[in-house]
Amino acid sequence: MTRHFRALTALPIILPILAAAGAAHAEPTLKFEPVSVPTTDAEKRAVRVSPSVTIDGTKHKLSYHVIARSGDKIGDGTFGLLTDKDGKPVKNADGSEHISVDNDFNSLLQIDGKLFSVSHFESRPGAMYVTELTQDANGVLTALSTKPVDFSAVGGLWVPCAGSVTPWMTHLGGEEYPPNARAVLEAKTMEDIDGYYKPMTNYFGVMSEAKDASLEDFRSVFNPYAYGYTTEITVDPATGTGTPVKHYAMGRKALELAYVMPDQKTVYMSDDGTNVGFFLFVADKPGDLSAGTLYAMKWTQTSADNGGAADVSWVDLGHGTDADVRKLIDDKITFADIFETADMAEGGTCPDGFTAINTEDGAECLKLKPGMELAASRMETRRYASYMGATTEIRKEEGITFNPEDSKLYVSFSAVERGMEDFAKGGKPNDKYDLGGHNDIKLPANACGAVFAFDIGADKAIGSDYVASKTASLIAGIPHKYEDGPYAGMKCDVDGLANPDNLTYLPGYNTLIIGEDTGSGHQNDFIWSYDVKSGDLTRIETTPYGSETTSPYWYPDVNGHGYLMSVIQHPYGESDEDKLADPADARAYTGYIGPFPSLKK
Repeated sequence: MTRHFRALTALPIILPILAAAGAAHAEPTLKFEPVSVPTTDAEKRAVRVSPSVTIDGTKHKLSYHVIARSGDKIGDGTFGLLTDKDGKPVKNADGSEHISVDNDFNSLLQIDGKLFSVSHFESRPGAMYVTELTQDANGVLTALSTKPVDFSAVGGLWVPCAGSVTPWMTHLGGEEYPPNARAVLEAKTMEDIDGYYKPMTNYFGVMSEAKDASLEDFRSVFNPYAYGYTTEITVDPATGTGTPVKHYAMGRKALELAYVMPDQKTVYMSDDGTNVGFFLFVADKPGDLSAGTLYAMKWTQTSADNGGAADVSWVDLGHGTDADVRKLIDDKITFADIFETADMAEGGTCPDGFTAINTEDGAECLKLKPGMELAASRMETRRYASYMGATTEIRKEEGITFNPEDSKLYVSFSAVERGMEDFAKGGKPNDKYDLGGHNDIKLPANACGAVFAFDIGADKAIGSDYVASKTASLIAGIPHKYEDGPYAGMKCDVDGLANPDNLTYLPGYNTLIIGEDTGSGHQNDFIWSYDVKSGDLTRIETTPYGSETTSPYWYPDVNGHGYLMSVIQHPYGESDEDKLADPADARAYTGYIGPFPSLKK
């Protein structure tokens, strides 16, 4: 009786100790207050974000903060003004200065006690701006000065899309939708030149869009092999100047973004478009992307259920250096120097000695010329990948991010369709996407897209601890056509994804952030928070008519504050142009959701 009594009287002391120990080991939690689907005209014109986030039981207020809008005068610079090779403003056809509203990725860089952002402008010619920021005691960021990055040493910048921040605190961007070098070479007149390419010549002072422009003038300044590469920007904190390098060794493709893994030498690269690939680069030295070995993914499907699954292997495209590839570009080698071509027969077959491929540029019969492996792998990366047996059937491969706790790489496919369908066996009218190709991917169509999770582990042959070996769909949009009501015309369920694009991950909180780039899937683009453990999906931002959500990117600790970057590209510019009432509303936004408390782990 006595011992039993003493045990009971000790309980009030023991229980608080146990409770405290349990709290210390409790799973961290993070939950955003949801944002509703915009239904009124006012809501569809606004930037709306979660008013709060609850982190480990404590509620924190949130709002959207604008750092700058395109055209803003910041110090002596004009944010988003396009400049030519001499640093002079690029002019529109009417003589006005060209201010880009195509803001895309925006980085935050902490360098020697200073804070900078580097901003992409997804134009032709493209632009990047380095902006010095100040940060107040509450974490609010303010632009102090801005200046463009000079790309004249590398032939200018072409359509910079998404990006990332390297572990060594540089800005990593890309050049999307590189010109088809074969089409440029085979053009007979300026009418044969894709209109998408022509504005780039404004960078060199040649108005190729003019009626009297000649093909000779165009070709004199436009080298298609100058564009399509990973770009790295190093900021000098003393001057606020950004110095660019193009990493030709990493290959040429419609680079959405390059993402460096924790070992500082393994890099994944997404390829945006139709019939594109997925690429892996392993640098020779950590922190130095100027030399390494390039690989292209081979997809071996294991299931078409629940969005699909596959084993993943990597086709070796060879070793290369920036310097060696740059010399080939400077020597102005052409597509005809790299490949022989032949006509493809009905059914997708090629003459003896030629290999059938199918990529963004269509079905082709190619034969690699002797000694041109380096040129093919780095300047015709996607064609060469298919030529070597890799998979080039992906549709609009976009964002990349890494979950270190679970060793998962997340990659968004904005739409699961075209080459990802099994047209070769279906006899459908769009079988051109499989004609002559490998037909590796055979998934049910989903125009609303999906995010795939790749298992990451060590691969001794490749020499990296961060190599993907298999993949499966993590979360997919749900097609749903709304005939009437406030969602009339939308083609994806409003409580699910519509064309997932850029991604970022919040380590320690099981939280994947997913941005959208949708047209008719949702009328307004959303940003979502997705709990990768529970499967809970929460809408945390909606953006104005006709805009695209770009650059959601997580910074867990910037001088004691966390930031979720959020850029809003071309309002009223992709759809709903008729809704624009004030021209000033069409200016893009560069800003962030926050500030958060520091969530550094």
